[in-house]
Amino acid sequence: MRKEFTLREIDRIIEMAWEDRTTFDAIYLQFSLKEQEVIDLMRREMKPSSFRMWRQRVQGRKTKHAKKRLLNKKEPRFKCSRQKHIAQNKISKR
Repeated sequence: MRKEFTLREIDRIIEMAWEDRTTFDAIYLQFSLKEQEVIDLMRREMKPSSFRMWRQRVQGRKTKHAKKRLLNKKEPRFKCSRQKHIAQNKISKR
């Protein structure tokens, strides 16, 4: 079943697909598009060279798949290892 989207929605889907930390699951929750459907949309809407660059960048990337992302991490979201220290040091209180 092919879904119809407005140009604004298509732009948002492409933007989310390019973001490193936005998972395909997040795109599915918002737009009901499975990973293969996102790939098909990207192929249709982008120039061939841009699509190839995106596919190369995304292929095998753990951050684009929530299940792969959580295999080696205890926390579901990204957090810099120095975040707590930065917030509680003298530099942040200047």
